[in-house]
Amino acid sequence: LKFRVTLVASIALAALCLIGLPPTIDGAKILGIFPTTARSHYIVGSALMKELARRGHEVTVINPFPQKKPLNNYRDIDVSFSEDIMKNFMPNMLDLADQSVLESITKTYEFGHLITNQTLQHPNVRRLLNSNEKFDLVIMEAFLNDAHLGFAHHFKAPCVAVSTFGASRWTTEMVGTPSPISYIPHPFLRFTDRMSFVERIGNALTTIADMIAGAVLDFPVQSAMYEQAFPGPKPPLEHLRKHSVSLVLLNNHFSLSYPRPYVPNMIEVGGMHVNRKPKALPDDIKAILDGATDGVIYFSLGSNLQSRQLPVEKREAILRVFASLKQTVLWKWEDETLPNKPDNVIVKAWWPQDDILGHPNVRLFITHGGLLSTTESMYHGVPVIGIPVFGDQYLNMGKAERTGYGLLLPYKEITEERLATTIKKILTDSSYRTVAQSISARYRDQPQNPLDLA
Repeated sequence: LKFRVTLVASIALAALCLIGLPPTIDGAKILGIFPTTARSHYIVGSALMKELARRGHEVTVINPFPQKKPLNNYRDIDVSFSEDIMKNFMPNMLDLADQSVLESITKTYEFGHLITNQTLQHPNVRRLLNSNEKFDLVIMEAFLNDAHLGFAHHFKAPCVAVSTFGASRWTTEMVGTPSPISYIPHPFLRFTDRMSFVERIGNALTTIADMIAGAVLDFPVQSAMYEQAFPGPKPPLEHLRKHSVSLVLLNNHFSLSYPRPYVPNMIEVGGMHVNRKPKALPDDIKAILDGATDGVIYFSLGSNLQSRQLPVEKREAILRVFASLKQTVLWKWEDETLPNKPDNVIVKAWWPQDDILGHPNVRLFITHGGLLSTTESMYHGVPVIGIPVFGDQYLNMGKAERTGYGLLLPYKEITEERLATTIKKILTDSSYRTVAQSISARYRDQPQNPLDLA
């Protein structure tokens, strides 16, 4: 009996000792590469990298938006001077609305070359490459920057690619995901997965032209930058494109896209940046939203397009329409003043968009149609009017129209009458809000939130 008591006491004491030990964390050193000067791209990457830091990993991130209040184990490699590239490369992004699809593809490749080269040649990046640092994992944005795959080879680390929008040729080729052009539209087109015969021909020609442009205009430049930035023995860049990426994370969700095939290591994690627990709104903004008894319309063209660069005739047409509404309009306007602003329009250079869309008084979101904005809108169940200008914005708004949670208004077709009619249709036809809220319910009903899944 005495032996049994002693044994039980020993076991209890051992258990207490184990309980009292501090928890062990298997932390890794992770290098993130998110150098694109479009803030929306960085927002997706930073959401993932900050979560990894909060979970105990030591994170280093190459980016042009260094944190003002960095986490203890989150280090920025600042390439912020490259933010000027966007302004010099395309002073007015609204001009892209006048370009053809092929011109947009070519321009996008040129932009990718600028960002890729500026990142590789930046003094802070060169210091990192010349250091003796080691990393367990490389996580890089996959956006026309194939030369950055050299980081994974240089640090002898596995690579995860992150697409800030859905699957595209740039990411599917990394892991061998099929993309049948018969029902998967090119990301720069407004087609849906139910294309007519003529649309399928257009989709095929655009996809083939993109492949040729990539092989002739993009890949040789990327390969040359890779050779220069990473001297010494190394595999060809084409080998890295097909064999160095272990996993692709897509900022997408099936409720916001079309059915398509994926290989097992290409995973949708759309909405990593969305606040599952919205922050408290600033008092002045909360007062505006709470007091808007007739509802609120939120208008923003995103982080790259500038409302202040709208031509005068379009700006005045928009203001006349807003003045005729009983709703309060919150407009992301980048100047201190807005000429001829009606009383029901409130302007700020920055609004907490995600938190605003979560307010019950918001009736409509007028957006450029970027994937981050449409994701936030659908998460909160707010219908949209999209004014796409370039890139995947047309595809996103084509999906919105087909599904029934929004309408597409081409930028070049903005007139007072057309805008007024479009707004009235969304506000008076309850089906748009019903569909948006139905998608919101599906979007929220996930076994894991996107950050946990990633």
